[in-house]
Amino acid sequence: MSSLSSPSSFLVLPTHSQGDRHLSPIVPPAEVTKIALKLRHLVESAVPCDLEESEITKPHSNVITIKVVQAAREAGGSEHRACVVFCLLVCKAWFNHQSTVELWDADLHRGRAIACEVIAKKLIETEDDTSFLLHNILLRRYSIIVDGQPTSPANVIERAVDLHAIDVITSSGYQKCVHHLWRGWLVQDEDDPTTFVDYANRDKVGFFTHLDPDRIRVPRYQNATQLLVSIAFLVLFTIVVNTPNPSGQLDVAEVLLYVFTLGFVCDEITKFYKAGYHILGFWNAFNGVLYSLITVSFVLRMVGLAHPLDHGHEDPMHRRDFYSTLSYNFIAFSAPLFWSRLLLYLDTFRFFGAMLVVLKVMMKESLIFFALLAVVIIGFLQAFIGLDVVDDMAADEYGVIIKAMANAVMQSPEFDAFERFSPPFGTLLYYFFTFIVMVILLNVLIALYNSAYEAIYENADAEFLALLAHKTLQFVRAPDENVYIPPFNLVEMIIIALFGWWMPRGRFEQLNDVVMSCCYAPVMVVAAAYESRVAHIIQRSRARGGSGDDDDDVVDHEWERVAAAAETQVDLEAEGWAKLCEAAKSDVEVEPAVQEVRQLRAEVDELKRMLADISRAVGAGAAGEESK
Repeated sequence: MSSLSSPSSFLVLPTHSQGDRHLSPIVPPAEVTKIALKLRHLVESAVPCDLEESEITKPHSNVITIKVVQAAREAGGSEHRACVVFCLLVCKAWFNHQSTVELWDADLHRGRAIACEVIAKKLIETEDDTSFLLHNILLRRYSIIVDGQPTSPANVIERAVDLHAIDVITSSGYQKCVHHLWRGWLVQDEDDPTTFVDYANRDKVGFFTHLDPDRIRVPRYQNATQLLVSIAFLVLFTIVVNTPNPSGQLDVAEVLLYVFTLGFVCDEITKFYKAGYHILGFWNAFNGVLYSLITVSFVLRMVGLAHPLDHGHEDPMHRRDFYSTLSYNFIAFSAPLFWSRLLLYLDTFRFFGAMLVVLKVMMKESLIFFALLAVVIIGFLQAFIGLDVVDDMAADEYGVIIKAMANAVMQSPEFDAFERFSPPFGTLLYYFFTFIVMVILLNVLIALYNSAYEAIYENADAEFLALLAHKTLQFVRAPDENVYIPPFNLVEMIIIALFGWWMPRGRFEQLNDVVMSCCYAPVMVVAAAYESRVAHIIQRSRARGGSGDDDDDVVDHEWERVAAAAETQVDLEAEGWAKLCEAAKSDVEVEPAVQEVRQLRAEVDELKRMLADISRAVGAGAAGEESK
């Protein structure tokens, strides 16, 4: 089945198999808890009172100093230093919770939570050992003790996404790890799909070396395949909408459309079965509405096929063309959803990704508006019904009231409709309702949308990187040994039903490889060609002296190519230019006023030493005179 997004308790992404040279000893949950408590005390000492966020987050903060970062690094000692960043995120979660339950100190606890992020980011960015950073700090799973029991293991990659720790996510080391996961340079172990190891063939230039169905597990290729399938789904829908079939017979495009929908529905059910209600979000609800409309269309088409094609029948409910037209109407009605669904797979592009983040925040902010609107509508609806209840209101009057109230929400009020509702009370009530909705509530909604837009676009790059990290985890957080993207998951279901229960595991895996090769042949060919080209670039980079940790830092910029050319190479040390630049640069870590005070203090100390020397010299001379 396709990979899915799951709750934070879903266990994935440890580091390496037991034989890997990068693997450090497992840290007991009790030790991790002790380190977290030490770090909590450190952060409480570093942030003793309410502080402006900028004072904590600025590059050379007087709050999160080098000494504080060094103290945090030493909290785990030399043996357990790999879990310090994880413990800082645990502390951040504690402070976030404390800020919600202790509102009188909410700003203080939020500042401490931010401080945990800042320290964690600096620890990640100052780690020189890339292998240790990726495999032990970021991808190793740790647990703490809560109520006497260890919690579900998790790692920094997951915790940062779950906590929306923007500072940690935007750190260079974290992004390197996400980049390696996205490109498939960290892949699932063959023996344990929940364990990640280095992809050994990333520097192999052979085309057929990379022509492997297992490479479909790579998030980049899964996302590309899903995008292609979504486009094909949209093409089928366009064909069906533009070729109505009044006779009710199913054509090829319509059959494929329903098959695709069945695959997507099965995938959504599988997600819910594996991870529970925690995975439900906006896109799940969006897809659920779309698939429901297509399912209703299919059911109506089947009902129509059960009726004769008789246009002269008196009762339209017994005519096939009636159900065929109704089925077609449901399909056409879902067109906006089909096109909007394409945005789900375009979020890897910065423009669409940032806009989707804005829309997501806007939808959350609008919950306040809809909650207020629901209370107001219910109150006024009951009032309108009560005003006319003595007149034995007809059933259609309810429709008139609801329609007029809906028009007021859409800024097109109908005042004439309420003139007959116990005048003048009905008209006055409708004026009050229109004022509250159009003047107060809608302006509140606009203000909420505006604040959400500004908050996201002030930090658009960071939010986009967080979105990419979240999307990457959607593919690797619940890994499958065999990745079948809808509608190919229907093929997997057939294979399991026919062969999975009796065929030996080895033979069954070979069968899956053959089937996946047939399903994903075009994607596999393109992926193999791309990876072969990347391997050439990696080998050229290593030939110039690059290491395996720098495979993604290839020479690509113009100034780098110019600097690498033999005729333009410059020895900055030999020419003395590096020394001149060192003398010319400013000390940005210390404010100018502090530098002046330090210089003045040094001069005062020098003056005091000179006075002391003069005093001693005068005293020695006086003593000599007296001795004579």
